[in-house]
Amino acid sequence: MTELLFHNDSYLNQFDAQVTEITDDGVVLDRTAFYIGGGGQPHDVGVLIAGDQEYPVTRVGRSDGKIVHRIEGDLPPKGANVTGRIDWERRYLLMRTHTGLHILCGVVWRDYGAKVTGGDMQPGTARMDFELETMSAEFAHELEDRVNAEVATARDILVDNLSREEADHHPDLIRTKVNLLPPTIAEVRTIDISGLDLQADGGTHVANTTEVGVIKVVGHESKGRINKRVRIALETP
Repeated sequence: MTELLFHNDSYLNQFDAQVTEITDDGVVLDRTAFYIGGGGQPHDVGVLIAGDQEYPVTRVGRSDGKIVHRIEGDLPPKGANVTGRIDWERRYLLMRTHTGLHILCGVVWRDYGAKVTGGDMQPGTARMDFELETMSAEFAHELEDRVNAEVATARDILVDNLSREEADHHPDLIRTKVNLLPPTIAEVRTIDISGLDLQADGGTHVANTTEVGVIKVVGHESKGRINKRVRIALETP
């Protein structure tokens, strides 16, 4: 089983590992800092380095219960010691974006009591759908102001793990309209934006809300009678 280093350290962008298995188009490692994708956050990309050879990692994800690092071209041999290097500029932007979505979600839940019905993100941009009846330009402007006020509050982001039993006693951990946690999960990783938002989450985040920077609400639309979409973009620092 591959050790998921990003669960404990989102800022780890280089690591040493060993190839434990070869697949048709990639390799399995004993440990990885490459995010494998999920929860709306895309997988990481980067390179594996073995000696003087670099192997571009174009996709990382689960396949038949294994975490496969897909590589274009030749593959490093089984047993090879490799150094993984993540495309850090892209990853850090995704971390800022992901935390920005949690801030948005926390504000909408706290101030309007609306659950999430869907979402997606790319580096620096994202959308989130909420169980809201109305949406207007005035509302979007108000939401942008409230979200950026929380960014400026400099709240720490804390990572923890709860047993499934503990998590089941905190229904607010699941902000989606439908509980997406598989029943087989015995331990639930949580992301806590101190004093604002606590959610079950497996992705990567920054350590403090100030790292997110300015969040702009760049669009809004109705996706149904009780389903409204908010689009955000991060300003370049």
